[in-house]
Amino acid sequence: MERESMEFDVLIVGGGPAGLAAAIRLKQINADINVCLIEKGSEIGAHILSGAVMDPRAITELIPDWKEQGAPLNQPVTGDDLLLLSETGATRTPDWLVPRNFHNYGCYVISLGQVARWLGQQAEALGVEIYPGFAGAEILYDDKGAVRGVATGDMGVGKDGQPTDAYAPGMELLAKYTIFAEGARGHLGKQLIAKYKLDAGKDPQTYAIGVKELWEIDPAKAKPGLVVHTAGWPMDSDTFGGGFLYHLEDNKVTLGFVLGLDYKNPWLSPFEEMQRWKKHPAILVHIEGGKRLSYGARAINNGTPQALPKTVFPGGALVGCDAGYLNAARIKGSHAAIKSGMLCAEAVADALTAGRAGDELAAYPETFEKSWLKEELHQYRNFKLWFKKGGLIGQLMTGIEHWFLPKLGIKSPPWTLHGTKPDHLSLLPAAQCAKIDYPKPDGVITFDRLSSVFMSNTNHEENEPCHLTLKDASVPIRINLELYDAPEQRYCPAGVYEIVRDAEGNNPRLQINAQNCVHCKTCDIKDPTQNINWVVPQGGEGPIYQQM
Repeated sequence: MERESMEFDVLIVGGGPAGLAAAIRLKQINADINVCLIEKGSEIGAHILSGAVMDPRAITELIPDWKEQGAPLNQPVTGDDLLLLSETGATRTPDWLVPRNFHNYGCYVISLGQVARWLGQQAEALGVEIYPGFAGAEILYDDKGAVRGVATGDMGVGKDGQPTDAYAPGMELLAKYTIFAEGARGHLGKQLIAKYKLDAGKDPQTYAIGVKELWEIDPAKAKPGLVVHTAGWPMDSDTFGGGFLYHLEDNKVTLGFVLGLDYKNPWLSPFEEMQRWKKHPAILVHIEGGKRLSYGARAINNGTPQALPKTVFPGGALVGCDAGYLNAARIKGSHAAIKSGMLCAEAVADALTAGRAGDELAAYPETFEKSWLKEELHQYRNFKLWFKKGGLIGQLMTGIEHWFLPKLGIKSPPWTLHGTKPDHLSLLPAAQCAKIDYPKPDGVITFDRLSSVFMSNTNHEENEPCHLTLKDASVPIRINLELYDAPEQRYCPAGVYEIVRDAEGNNPRLQINAQNCVHCKTCDIKDPTQNINWVVPQGGEGPIYQQM
C-alpha cells in the first residue's frame, strides 16, 4: 500500500513546550500559515515529564495574559531549601549563601504535562492542526538533500515485521519547513545531527536521567510553594546527582532524583538510588503517611552551550531539548524550550513571507545569539563540567561562579570549561567497582520497578516489532555482560532489560521487555557500546502521564 501525503507550510514534530510555542508563535505572526503538529503520545502531555519549577519569563513573552487565560501556573514558589545530605543528617544552606542558580522566587511549581495540555488548547484555538498518536518515524529528504517532511510510522505491523489484518501505512507529511521538537535525545534529531554534522567542533552532549514520583501527602505536612533541592548522599563525590522535592497545591508533592549519565560504576541503579534517597529523614518527613500517585522517568540534557549543535539545516531546525537548551544549573528547561520555539517560529515566518522554502533558517541561530536565553546559558556554561571533576569541586566552583562573582558584579565567569567524553564511555568494568546492595522495597515508601511502571500507565501492543533495536545481537552477552555485568539491567528505570538463563543457570541471553518502556531514552544514551538504538513504536503508545 502506498503512503498518502499531506502538505503544510510548517510541520512540527513533538508536542512539548518547544513545539507548541513554535506553533502558537507562527499563528500569532500570521494566522494564514498552515501549521501541523504531530505528537507520538496518545494525547498532548501524555509523554511530558519534568520536575518542575517554571520560570515564567518565556511564557509571558508568548502569551502575556496567560494568567487571565487560565494557564496552570497556580503555585508560586514560597521558599527555597538547599540541603547537603549525609547518610542520616542534612545541613541547610543559609539563604544568604544560596547560589543564584538555586533562587526560585518569581517562579512557579507546576505540572509541565498540564501546562503542555493548556498550550495545546491555545494552539488549536489559533488554528494549528494537532495530531496526537502519530509518531515521526522517518525523515523525508528532497533530491538536493534538504528535509521536506517526515513519514509517520506504519500501524498494524506484527512482531515478525509483516503486516497484520490491522495494517495501515504511515503518511508522508510534507512542509516547506520542518521543526523538530522531540525532547532530549530525539529519535529523528540525532539522525539529523549525524547527517548534517551539526555537532562538528562542539563538545559532546551529556545527559542525566530524572526519576520522578507524584505523591499526595498529609495536609498537615503541606507547604505549598516550598522548593527543596539536595546534594550529597546517596551519591559519592565522583558521581553527579541530586534530589528535588516540590510542594504543589492540593496537598501534592512532586519529588525525584537526577543522576548524571556519566557515572562510572556499572552496579549503580538510578531507580534504586531514588528509592533509597526517599528514606532519608529530610525527605521522609515530607511524604511519610502519604500515597504515591504516579511514577515516570526521562533523560534530560545537561545543557552546556558548548555542546549545543548547529540548530539549522536545509529545510528545518531543532528546538528545545532536541537541540539541548536546558539550563542544568537552574534545573530548568521549559522556559528555554518555549523561547527557542519562539525564535525558530519567527525565523520561519520571515522566510515564508519572503517566499522561501527548504533552505537554511540562518536568522534562528542569529537571533538566539542576541537573546536573553543565550546570555543565561552562557552564565551557567561551566556548572555540569565542574561536577565532572568531582562533587566537592563542583560545589566549590558553583559557589564561586554563582555566589561570589555576582557579589563582585561579575555576571559571567571569565573562563570556559570543555567536555571531551560522551556519557557512554564513562563506565568502568564491573570487576573494578564496588557492588551496590540495594535494600528491598517496603511497598510503602519504596517500590519495585514493575509496580512503578504500572503507575505510569505505560502500554505497548504485544504483537509489534520491538522498538528497542540492537545493531549486533551478540554484544549484550559478549561485551556488556562479560565486562559490565549487563548494566542495562540497572540503568533502565522500567525493567525493560533482563538477563535470563536456562534451568541450569547457563546460556545467558538478553530479554527485552519492550512493553515496559517509558520512553526515557536512557538506554540509547548510556549503552557502553552504543549498540541499542531506540526507535519510535506505534503512535500513541508508551506512558500516559496525567500530572507529571
